Amino acid sequence: MPRSSPDLARSAMAVLQPGFDGTVPPAWLRRALGDGLGGVVLFARNLTGPARTAGLVAALRAENPAVVVAVDEEGGAVTRLEAGTGSSFPGNRALGVADDTGRTERVARAIGRLLAAADVTLDYAPVADVNADPANPVIGVRSFGPDPALASRHTAAWVRGLQGAGVAACAKHFPGHGDTVTDSHLALPTVHAAAGVLRERDLPPFRAAIEAGVRAVMCGHLLVPALDPDAPATLSRRILTGLLREELGFGGLLVTDAIEMRAVAALHPPGEIAVRALAAGADAICSGVSSPGGESVYALRDAIVEAVHAGRLPEERLAEAAARVLALAAWHAGRAGARSAAGRDGETGEAVGLEAARAAVRVTVPRPAGPDGAAPRAGGAAGNGASPRPRDTGVIGDDTPPPLQAPPFVVDLAPRPNPAADPAAPTGLLGALGESLPGTTGRTVTAGAPELPALPEDRPIVLTVHDAGRHPWVRELLAEAVRLRPDAIVVETGTPGEPVGAVYVATHGVSRASARVVARWLTGGK
Repeated sequence: MPRSSPDLARSAMAVLQPGFDGTVPPAWLRRALGDGLGGVVLFARNLTGPARTAGLVAALRAENPAVVVAVDEEGGAVTRLEAGTGSSFPGNRALGVADDTGRTERVARAIGRLLAAADVTLDYAPVADVNADPANPVIGVRSFGPDPALASRHTAAWVRGLQGAGVAACAKHFPGHGDTVTDSHLALPTVHAAAGVLRERDLPPFRAAIEAGVRAVMCGHLLVPALDPDAPATLSRRILTGLLREELGFGGLLVTDAIEMRAVAALHPPGEIAVRALAAGADAICSGVSSPGGESVYALRDAIVEAVHAGRLPEERLAEAAARVLALAAWHAGRAGARSAAGRDGETGEAVGLEAARAAVRVTVPRPAGPDGAAPRAGGAAGNGASPRPRDTGVIGDDTPPPLQAPPFVVDLAPRPNPAADPAAPTGLLGALGESLPGTTGRTVTAGAPELPALPEDRPIVLTVHDAGRHPWVRELLAEAVRLRPDAIVVETGTPGEPVGAVYVATHGVSRASARVVARWLTGGK
């Protein structure tokens, strides 16, 4: 490590937010916290239940009481605390479809209660991106929707709800990841829109978050030539300081997305990314993957210290960034009363999540047909005569007869999960149907072996898909299955497409809450 003052080294440690392996703090992490490490990011691999999560956070705070403990808990597909079961709350697109900002605020407050119980400081949510391109491979239903006004009002509501529970919110991914067709986990996306379009479409939700008092913003690994043709947003002073700080007036913590993502990792080594991001205006460097002994964290520290000595990173800029990390920790410490009050408000997370998920489900069914005016029945034997057109779409109604009368065979056509989601997080419909109709069985089909299983002729068929419109192999198998069984029920958990099958259900997201709502409706439960 270069010769430096202890204060400079601690400032360099303060701006780092690494992840780690295991369910207890390893020795290197305890040592780093003692050396001034300012943040830690928790992933599903670290969390094994509410009590142990709270114990883990307490152990981190025992080494550094001011540590910023961060986590990705968006609801929907991106959950860390509930990765093993699926989230109790629908994600952003479901909330946007229902378009009730009061409900959005209650969902965020319930997520805040979940995090407050573990003493988490910072939630890397909400996603404030306007999903302008339906082919977007990484945002999709994580966004409130394609309309800037809708995304703005729900972003603000989400921030109010979460922070009202005493947990800091983080609007992401500035200046907007919605108009991309490249996944920044894999390569650097480019947003080709003109500056005027960006200001009218992508920036309003971030303005709304700032006006709502959001404590943090996460920048995206995006090349936005209309704003800076030379550097991705993470490394762009024009975007982070000129636009976010000076023009939009944001004064809180600015954190990077994970620097091991290929969008920036392909451009520079980790230490260089950290230095350039800090120089551009970032305050905290997120690194989700660390070496087993913590060497990578100390290498980042050393690169930052060396850049200060070389004059590439002003020491005042580093001190400013470290001060913002400490300011967020102080805000969290001062919100203990809000966290305690949120835990006593009497509203259960399960009830809030189910209500929100139910409000977002849309069902498309054939109109009544036939001489007696009866609607064709789904879920019976093949060839029941259900015509796919014309159709009516609406919300789930208590008076709607359940389509399933017997345990179904469920085929889950499952593309690669969103890289932001934990790979273990289940879609949940097979399990939820099994709870209501014992004897339910199924198969999962992936892109690695895209072959439709034999569909039993004597059982109802349920086909689950996610973003079928973006995956040709899913569309092909879905079409084949519906041709073989036109009475099949189709459940789309991503962005809806053209309705197919006898009953087409759109949940607008993946969550345990959404799966339970759909299963209860399909089987006649409430």
